[in-house]
Amino acid sequence: MATITKRETAAGKAKYKADIRIKKAGRIIHRESRTFDRKKLAEEWANKRELELQDQSGLEKVRHAGTLIGDVIEQYEGLFEPAEGWGRSKGYDLARLKTYKLAEIPAVVVTSQDLIEHVRWRISGGVSPATVNNDLIWLGVIFKAMRVARGIPLDLGVIEDARMICRQHKLIARSNQRERRPTPTELWKLSRYFWRKQYRDRRNKIPMLDIMWFQIYSARRDAETCRLRWDDNNNERQTGMVRDAKHPMFKKGNHKRFKYTPSAWKIIQKQPKDGEYIFPYDPKSVSTSWRRACTVLGIEDLHFHDLRHEATSRLFEAGYGIEQVQLFTLHEDWKTLKRYTHLKPEDLA
Repeated sequence: MATITKRETAAGKAKYKADIRIKKAGRIIHRESRTFDRKKLAEEWANKRELELQDQSGLEKVRHAGTLIGDVIEQYEGLFEPAEGWGRSKGYDLARLKTYKLAEIPAVVVTSQDLIEHVRWRISGGVSPATVNNDLIWLGVIFKAMRVARGIPLDLGVIEDARMICRQHKLIARSNQRERRPTPTELWKLSRYFWRKQYRDRRNKIPMLDIMWFQIYSARRDAETCRLRWDDNNNERQTGMVRDAKHPMFKKGNHKRFKYTPSAWKIIQKQPKDGEYIFPYDPKSVSTSWRRACTVLGIEDLHFHDLRHEATSRLFEAGYGIEQVQLFTLHEDWKTLKRYTHLKPEDLA
């Protein structure tokens, strides 16, 4: 029960102090007070506040009042980050979230208005709706995990409300699926450029001509290509292995065997067997070489990863079914592969 205490200021004006004390097992576990000019206001505040603090969530909100969103993100990282670390995109997104003004807001009192304002601020800086959507997705994941794991009374509803309003007003959106494929002319230009680099430039160490066409014939991700090992190849069956393959839930130890196409197999047989890896190069260096070539040749909006899309599309065009293509590409979900078929009504006999 709250107590209301009357006192007078030096000027002789009456003040009313509402003091709330909550005990458990004879010990005070929470205490707070507030002063008002009128007794009725003090009583109304005390009654309302006591109701808020009656359940455990009210007390937990008080206990975590100083926990900022940035603190919650750090606690989440400390509790759930796997030994091998986050994936590149998740690690980058979490680190970035901690740098925003949003991270300075107490987590238990953040509102949908705060989140919408964050989205609008990000959009004003030229960020795409799909990228901003990731901010809200990760906050939802973090809030749900820490609500359960640490008992922090985080309101998941404010995130869902903010996402609903932002979707309605097109402030956030799902990522667009890229459909970009290199044209025959672009492939000719790139092949010619990389041939000169590979066979004429002695300073060049990365055989980009071989790697480019290996990507087109194998459908490997760039990081996977640079991790392929000679001792994982089965020469009789012309298969290889992707170690720690990409997976939405886990990747460490997720080794998967795949089938080489005949053309991809021919390319790797050309590589010097003087080390553990078939293509012993840094994926970042490979991507940099690709971007430089596209800039020099005036090729716009062609990503190195688009070669995987090109390769997958070619497999379907060669007549393979989804279940067969998956043995080459190692896509986790057959639904993902459907978008690569590019079938149109006029293609049917």
